[in-house]
Parts: sequence; structure tokens; C-alpha cells
Amino acid sequence: MSVHLPPLNALRAFEAAARHLSFKRAAEELSVTPTAISHQIRGLEGHLGVSLFHRLPRALELTAEGEAMLPKLREGMDCFKSAVAAVRSLGPARRLAVVAPPSFASHWLLPRLQAFSSQHPHIELLLSGSLRTIDGSTLGAGVGEDRHASADMPEIWVRYGTGKYPGHRVELLFTPDFTPMCSPALLRAKLPLREPAHLRYHTLIHDHTIQNVRERPSWAEWLRLAGVSGVDAAAGPYFAHSGLAITAALDGLGVALLSRPLVSSEVAAGRLVAPFERSITHHYAYYLVTPETVADRPEVAAFRAWMLEQAAASVCPAAPA
Repeated sequence: MSVHLPPLNALRAFEAAARHLSFKRAAEELSVTPTAISHQIRGLEGHLGVSLFHRLPRALELTAEGEAMLPKLREGMDCFKSAVAAVRSLGPARRLAVVAPPSFASHWLLPRLQAFSSQHPHIELLLSGSLRTIDGSTLGAGVGEDRHASADMPEIWVRYGTGKYPGHRVELLFTPDFTPMCSPALLRAKLPLREPAHLRYHTLIHDHTIQNVRERPSWAEWLRLAGVSGVDAAAGPYFAHSGLAITAALDGLGVALLSRPLVSSEVAAGRLVAPFERSITHHYAYYLVTPETVADRPEVAAFRAWMLEQAAASVCPAAPA
């Protein structure tokens, strides 16, 4: 059953008058007249059906009912003040634009964003994917040229490349290593996949997202390092977007050379497996790139610290308890 509470103004008038034991001082504190305080308290007493004060010729005294009510009322008033102070301390929501390679955004960052939002609920992120964040892209835009940035919404980029971005604060996230990955369904298929030579029985998926051929991991390179011959390293479908190559591997189309950290969420969930340990690396790495002019803003600094923590954990995951 709901309880009909008395008006808040009447409760404030009673708390102030009880604290000062004076209608006049309570009126001065609340910027009203003593008559208004008296009317508020009369109304409160009528609502409660009890007297809260003994009105003496030159003084006020609390009745037993007033004494019983005052401590809890003060506690409630303090809670109101704390709630208002907490809201004021937060201020307006801060906005931050994050631009990253599409596959990084969808497969590495998105699965982790809920953790950031829980830790920083008053930072709003605008996440977008762009192939321009990959060094060597011919799409015609560079670091810091995205239109999301503004005075009220600074922008951070995740770049995949050499790490040379003048005028920006550049922090290494991780250098990916590439290893064969596939759906666990392929391991249960009739065709074996127990050793690298068995790749001849499976479709090789090629990812041509990186336009710089020298920095693009290839099956020819991996097979050579694994000492495998008799496998056509050029056969199989080619994709110009690593997200498509990842999806193809997830769907059981074949085996793809994928970055371990990039698909760590899929591996942890059992959607992808790495049948072989051998991997290859290149000079390109993932970097967090921030304009020096905004790098130390509270919302930017919070996101940078969180990203570095997440990157370290994805490269060196904690051992199970």
C-alpha cells in the first residue's frame, strides 16, 4: 500500500525550525517569512495528526513526536543533498569519436566496449570503421582528417601501420601475429587437419586488406616457414576486407591466416580454433593515435588507459584461476 507523503517544503520547514528551534531563523535560512514557516508546519502537523512543537511564549520545544521524526528526516535530507551533489559532479556527458580499421572495430573493440561503458558511463563513444586507418590505403585521407572530430568531440584513431604519425601521441597496442584459423567444424570433418601438410585438403582463404604487399601476410610465406610443400598457396577465395575473411573462416569456408589478438574473442568463445602454433609477423602493428592537443583531456585519457589495458590483456591473457 502506497503512503501519501507530506509536501517536501513542509518537511524542509520543519527540519530547519527544529534545528534552530526558531521559526524566524528557519525563515531566514529558507528565504521565506516566519509566517510561511508557521503555515508549512501547521499543515505538516495536520497531515500527520500530531503536534511537532510546543509553542512557548518566547521559545520552541520539540514534542516527543517531533523528537522521534527529526533524526530520520535529517538523514533523508542528507541523502537528497548527496544525490544532487553526485549528479552535479558528473556534469554533461562527454563525447569521443573513435575511428579504427573495420575488422578491429567489429572483432576486437566491440566485444569489449560494454566493459568501458560500465566503467565510464558518462563518456559517449561514436565508433566508426575506416580502411583509411590502414597505412598504404589509396582512399585519400590520413590521420586526423575524419569529419567526426569537433571541439566538443575529440577524435582518437586506431591505426594499423608503421607508427610514424607526426603531431600525434602514438601508443603501441599490439603487433599481431598471424596463424591459420578455422571453424572447429573443420577439425571434425572427414578430411584431416592434424598437421600443416593437411592444408592441401582444405580451402585457403586470402585476406588482401593490406595494400602494401610486403606487409601483407601470405600463405606462401607461412607454408614456407612451416616447411610444407605440395600445397597451392595461391588457390582459394580472395577478400579485400579482413572482416569478410574472418566471417568466411567462422562459416567453415576454409582456413584463413588471422591475427590472434584480433580474433581472441572468437577463440575464447570456441567459434574459431588455431590447429597449428606456427605464426608469422610483419612490421605493421596497431597503434592508438591521438592529437597532442586533446590527448590529456579526461575522457580521452580514460579511453587511452583502458585501451592499453585491454590490448595488454588480449596479447597476454590472464592464466585461469
